[in-house]
Amino acid sequence: MADSIIKIANCSGYYGDKLSAANDLVEGGPIDVLTGDYLAELTMAILYGQKLKRGDDRGYVGTFLKQIKEVAAKCKDKNIKIVTNAGGLNPKSMADEIKKILEEQSLDMCVAYIDGDDLLPKISDLNKAGEKFINIDKGENLNDSEYTPLTANAYLGAWGIKEALDRGADIVVCPRVTDAAVVIGPAAWKFNWQRNDYDALAGALAAGHIIECGCQATGGNYAFFKEVPSFDNVGYPIAEILEDGSFYITKHPGTGGLVSKGTVTAQLLYEISSPAYINPDVVSHFDTLKIEDIEKDKVYVSGCRGSSPPKEHKVCINLAGGYRNGMEIILTGLDIDAKAKIFTDALFNSVGGKDQFDEVSIELHRTDKENPSSNEQAMASLLVSVKSMDPELVGRLFSAKIIELALANIPGFFAQGGVKSSGPVIVYWPALVDSKHIKEFVHVNDENIEILPTSQLKFEEIYYQKEPFELEEIESGTETEIYFGDIYGTRSGDKGGCANLGVWSKNQKSYSFLYNYLTVNKLKELLPDLNDYKIDRYELANINSLNFYIHDILQDGVSSNNRKDGQAKSLGEYLRAKKIMVPKSIIGEMYK
Repeated sequence: MADSIIKIANCSGYYGDKLSAANDLVEGGPIDVLTGDYLAELTMAILYGQKLKRGDDRGYVGTFLKQIKEVAAKCKDKNIKIVTNAGGLNPKSMADEIKKILEEQSLDMCVAYIDGDDLLPKISDLNKAGEKFINIDKGENLNDSEYTPLTANAYLGAWGIKEALDRGADIVVCPRVTDAAVVIGPAAWKFNWQRNDYDALAGALAAGHIIECGCQATGGNYAFFKEVPSFDNVGYPIAEILEDGSFYITKHPGTGGLVSKGTVTAQLLYEISSPAYINPDVVSHFDTLKIEDIEKDKVYVSGCRGSSPPKEHKVCINLAGGYRNGMEIILTGLDIDAKAKIFTDALFNSVGGKDQFDEVSIELHRTDKENPSSNEQAMASLLVSVKSMDPELVGRLFSAKIIELALANIPGFFAQGGVKSSGPVIVYWPALVDSKHIKEFVHVNDENIEILPTSQLKFEEIYYQKEPFELEEIESGTETEIYFGDIYGTRSGDKGGCANLGVWSKNQKSYSFLYNYLTVNKLKELLPDLNDYKIDRYELANINSLNFYIHDILQDGVSSNNRKDGQAKSLGEYLRAKKIMVPKSIIGEMYK
């Protein structure tokens, strides 16, 4: 490991990512730390189901053990540390399984694990202490919810990871830490950062946020995908972090994909709301940093400012939201609206009416075209979905009633399958808890060390305010019609029941136009199906970007909503497909 830099590579952006990525990163070139991020909000509920089916010794990401078997010896030889949140709901059991693998391979490596994130057993006591677990998106009290909590995990920070590495750990198994903590912790360990080195920590947080989703930083899901030389064997991202918190983003040579100012900007905008990005260790101000192309597949990020962390920890609570069932019915040809009404009336009359269900969703998507040139162009989609706390009401009988209509209803009837997978509904409930209630512990070398949250250490409060930014003047003149995506990139995704839509420009002139043009009202005009939602707009002029935070569009999270794209991944591409009028002077400047 070089004295002036630490190279941290991330081999996983989600539970189900490419298994060989860990070995590819270890063998593909020099790195100091291998990380893996596996825990989306819904993943915690999936792991809960795993524990119910397979016993209390499970609840972790089992596929990570396959990766450990493949890379442990190589990491030992190359002195590569491993830090992961694959411990999920049961980091101790995962650590025990890793120790067994190391024993089988005769490897002398120190394994540490962290816990203290699980608040489920403490919810009643925390209620008595005044914690209401107010849903931060909806403002509702958890006690007023009709649902039963399944999991409740605080997002821990990076200092437990640093402590484990300080005490000689080679492998650190984490529970529900923040996605970026697996990067901040090793960087803080390498440079012995202190709790109030906020600017350095803010830089590491930005680096962790950029590489946490794997290949999304290296050309994957990139709006200007034609710029990506190859999508074969896309390289996974590496953050090369310096002592002041500035960093490079790159990937191993000989791999596919692309690392550019654009790919890094896109990922920086992913799944954020305000540019003040909150972590239990620091608030990182994404509207202060600078992104520069340095060389092929290497980008430099610097100048990120940091502020004191909040006095609360975010908690991911998953609730049992009942059960669901549904189906997509294809309607073809003439009189689509009439066919939809006849079918839905007959269906709900046959099951005893709509009122018996907790929720009924009926959506007709008119994808059919006039005078179609193919069978498919004559088709529209009717999505019918029902929810209930009674599993029998929305079980096989409901599906059977749909199928019974196949020969007794509209002409051309056929079904496409489930709208969403039938079965239990998981309601995502984000909340805050006073950090004084967080009891985090590091277990290493037969020791248990408590880690206090930074907010409980009585440091001086620091909050950085961004500097004002002046827009360029746009020359008046002839306008031309283009697709929004001809000059603007987007990246969208889910934030629990909300979604974000980041938009960026490649230069300041087109950003100046974007800044004045794309108001919240204009966004709703371009995307009229967003009209009913509250939308916040944030400006990141330092990277020529806007971010829109769309409230409640995903209802209570991925599992609960009925949208065809339940994670809002395609929302940005929807915007890019719209036609807009822009000054010709902007078009001429785009690729200078």
